[in-house]
Amino acid sequence: MEMTAALAALGALSHETRLTAFRRLVKAGPDGLTVGELRTALDIPPATLTAHLNALRAAHLVQDRREGRVIRVSADFARMDALMGYLTENCCAESTCCPPESRQRRAAGKRA
Repeated sequence: MEMTAALAALGALSHETRLTAFRRLVKAGPDGLTVGELRTALDIPPATLTAHLNALRAAHLVQDRREGRVIRVSADFARMDALMGYLTENCCAESTCCPPESRQRRAAGKRA
């Protein structure tokens, strides 16, 4: 992940409602939630949810798919993993703060 993409993702997540929405979608798993289900869970007006989802979409953190008349939104787990990898890629490079197996998993993930 490039720094500009990481900054966009972090910026999108830097709002309480967007972070809550994203975490709720992560919790829902790959199937995600319908926009209506997410709105009910967050208890916010439809227009407000639309604005927040647009910010998450622009950062490529969520994806939607149409199911008839319903739109289902899900977290983009690959993008989330890329962001986490970007944030931790140099973790413990110069110290022993993380257990060796953590460093090995991160190194294996980079090679994949």
